[in-house]
Amino acid sequence: MNSDKIYFKNREVAAYRLLDVLPIDSMKLEDWTVISSSYGGFIIAKIIAKTLNSKCDMMFSGKIYAPNNEDCEIAVVTEHEEVLIHEELVKSFDISLDYVYSKSKQVFEESIKHRINRFRQGEKIEKLENKNVLIVDEGINTGLTMMACIKTAINLKAKSISVATPILPTASIPTIESIADDLYFIKKLDHFVEIDFYYDSLEDVSFEELEKINKG
Repeated sequence: MNSDKIYFKNREVAAYRLLDVLPIDSMKLEDWTVISSSYGGFIIAKIIAKTLNSKCDMMFSGKIYAPNNEDCEIAVVTEHEEVLIHEELVKSFDISLDYVYSKSKQVFEESIKHRINRFRQGEKIEKLENKNVLIVDEGINTGLTMMACIKTAINLKAKSISVATPILPTASIPTIESIADDLYFIKKLDHFVEIDFYYDSLEDVSFEELEKINKG
């Protein structure tokens, strides 16, 4: 691996570098709920939440893939059954919306529900009405998951929604900025490969590990 492309040693280092770009002092004047949009992001979210003295939570979601193509992500469904569709891909592959919504239902019932039950004893993510929300991830690829989480927070009537991520493609910035109040990042790249390409160490976080981090 070409070491000059590695920007972060690990998630912890990325979290502390994100703290440098967040307006922590002014944020501390208000109450925040920090939410991770991925298991890996939860490690970063936890560090930021501790600094802000705020609650840390997880927004569960699942990906929907194109028929016969396990690599092509066409939609994301969150734990509030908010579905965000990659409309260009769905049109270009001529995939019906019925397919997307039935798959979303299936992913919710077979996967997300079970995780909510274990993580929060069946409770969906807390009510975000009139709360400042900071959604965190370890990096952004297509932006579909992040956008689905933002839209869920909007529907849950959050007072403000900010996004913080160490690294993202330049192309994702206008989309996120169009619906989030603030976007904080360390590095943007015109030619984005994969999130783990930019970390020295980025091991997968399992659901069991997520539970341990949450309790820790």
